[in-house]
Amino acid sequence: MGDVGLADVRAARERFDDESVVRETPLELNRSLSRMSDATVHLKMEHLQRTGSFKTRGAYNKLVQLAARGDVSRVVAASAGNHAQGVAIAATKNDIDSTIVMPRHAPQAKVDATRSYGGEVELEGTDFREAMAYAQTLADGDDVEFVHAYDDPAIVAGQGTLGIEIYEALPDVDTVIVPIGGGGLIGGISAALSELDPEIRVVGVQAEAAATVPDSLDKGIPQSIDDAKTIADGIATGGISELTFGLIREHVDDVVTVSDDEIASATLLLLERAKQLVEGAGAASVAALLSADLDVVGETVVPVLGGGNIDISMLQTVLDHALTDRDQLLRLRVRIDDQPGKMEAVSGVISDRGANIRTVRHDRAVGDLQVGEAYLVFQIVTSGSGHARTVIEAIESAGYEVSRVN
Repeated sequence: MGDVGLADVRAARERFDDESVVRETPLELNRSLSRMSDATVHLKMEHLQRTGSFKTRGAYNKLVQLAARGDVSRVVAASAGNHAQGVAIAATKNDIDSTIVMPRHAPQAKVDATRSYGGEVELEGTDFREAMAYAQTLADGDDVEFVHAYDDPAIVAGQGTLGIEIYEALPDVDTVIVPIGGGGLIGGISAALSELDPEIRVVGVQAEAAATVPDSLDKGIPQSIDDAKTIADGIATGGISELTFGLIREHVDDVVTVSDDEIASATLLLLERAKQLVEGAGAASVAALLSADLDVVGETVVPVLGGGNIDISMLQTVLDHALTDRDQLLRLRVRIDDQPGKMEAVSGVISDRGANIRTVRHDRAVGDLQVGEAYLVFQIVTSGSGHARTVIEAIESAGYEVSRVN
């Protein structure tokens, strides 16, 4: 497939002739994250691309070149969502038809957006790898070409233009943190930065459940995972390619992994402190910034927010998880005598301490209850750990046995 270098990335940037498709995204100082990490943190706001993701860069670089060849009338791609949108809009802009295969459970928002950019969407398979296998069967004509999400030098070079933008806007950057799915983004960025300034550290980050790169580096060949389940669906590719593996091995300084808990917390933190809504793949770089595995003290750091196309139902799940981790969303089980007025009494204790009751239910068919007893299960909202302890202590002081069940 060939390698990718700074000259390829610069050539890709020259092809970006339409800001309605690819724009230069802002780089913004964030004081809250700077304080939390003891570094100077500038966020690369790539989620503000028109399609909400960096993927448009590689897709447009590829499609412009296909259009110039003049022998391709349709492209086929497989994607969990972001590559789909990039290919669809790039193909439409270059008067080429596109068929995009997405997993059956792909977020509806991403499916709808892909169709709105002119792509024909087919839903097939339970994950990205199954969608990929089906998509490759559709690219069987002389005038049809398969556009891979990351195993293509043109795609990687297009993604690498993001690295040039970071360097030009912040030439004194010490560390750039990049999420890794298939490796196209970090491959392109690291290839460009290694020639612009070899002293810049490039750190990759993967979700623990989809972390193929550490294992690949250990074994010396690309490794895959059959079931990469993570809230960061945009980087749950389950593997990297020979091309991206070679670029990572040559140019990337370190790779760290983060848990879904850390990604959820970073998503909420970005909403609160940066006023930015990003998907899990985008929040992963901030999760890495704040993790114990990465030392950035005193450095100038750029986490790349790669995408902002989060499904609203997934956002609710992520926020509930993050709030639970902060003790701001509690589920408490209170043992009572099953008599009239007990729910009111316990509810009064909770409300007197300033907590809001979201839901409550009775549980009576539980093995450890005595005859005439019941459990009240409350879901309550607090301001944090201290407030949560105050509420629990108040319930206990009122004479009730209480336990936290989340």
